[in-house]
Amino acid sequence: MNIDRAVMAFAGLVILVSLGLAHWVSPQWLWLTAFVGLNLLQSSFTGFCPAASVFRKLGVGAGNAF
Repeated sequence: MNIDRAVMAFAGLVILVSLGLAHWVSPQWLWLTAFVGLNLLQSSFTGFCPAASVFRKLGVGAGNAF
């Protein structure tokens, strides 16, 4: 698995967990979904993704985007 796939998998997982928490716990969890979406949007323009930096430090192989 490379960094690109790890970031997308992590973002998808956080979004699904956030939606579940919003449904069963509190609608305030939708703010986490919005944060992930905004982070993906800004990383598409800037090329900087905090999650990619963390995965790189954990030894995940390089990808094309990050």
